[in-house]
Amino acid sequence: MAGVTALQWLNLTRHGESTGNLAHRDAERAGAEDAGIPERDADIPLTDRGRAQAETLGRRLAGLPPDERPTLVVSSPYLRALDTARIALAQTSWAGPSAPDGPRLRVDERLRDREQGVLQGLTALGVRRRFPVEAERARHLGKFYHRPPGGESWADLALRLRSFYRDLEADAPGGRALVVAHDAIVVVTRYLVEELTEQEIMQIEKEPVGNCSLSRWRDDAGGLRPVCYNDTAHLTGPGAPAGLGPDDG
Repeated sequence: MAGVTALQWLNLTRHGESTGNLAHRDAERAGAEDAGIPERDADIPLTDRGRAQAETLGRRLAGLPPDERPTLVVSSPYLRALDTARIALAQTSWAGPSAPDGPRLRVDERLRDREQGVLQGLTALGVRRRFPVEAERARHLGKFYHRPPGGESWADLALRLRSFYRDLEADAPGGRALVVAHDAIVVVTRYLVEELTEQEIMQIEKEPVGNCSLSRWRDDAGGLRPVCYNDTAHLTGPGAPAGLGPDDG
């Protein structure tokens, strides 16, 4: 994709588990229409588990070889992502408080989560019951192109990410970037970098992006190529703290 090809390494992670993640999961299990989240989306915090996931992610980043360590770190402005970035970087010797010459943590509003508009906070059942016409329109158009009233489609998200990655190339030419954001940002970045079709990315999107998972692309002189996607080995593998992996229940 034009706009990220000048990077040596592109690393993406989703924020740690948030109180909003738990609220949505519990609402779906209970058959509720609304997750009942009191905060605005930008202010939803991490859970204790999410903070522990961020620490574990940081220890994985700390172990990167010097020639793979990010030279630029950019986060979504949303609290759950920004706190994940701060907690993770504090675990490294090359980017934490003891490394004043390390990469500066920057914030970019184009990395915010996809805006749901009038559907914000609703479960799938809630959408069907409260907005049946909109639910049918979404079914007809498909997830990629459906734009809820006041919200964004996946295509809208791709548009703002194209802008972000063009600027990222200018800010860190030949550099190594770490982006800390949201599941939709990770998925659409893969769509852009790997030049996938609507059908391909919607199939990939069916697999949830794990909290604090790591997705990486590396330049092979012909553009960025995938190294790993949605990798949670640091959360679930041998030596990982118990209970930090994805909750698929």
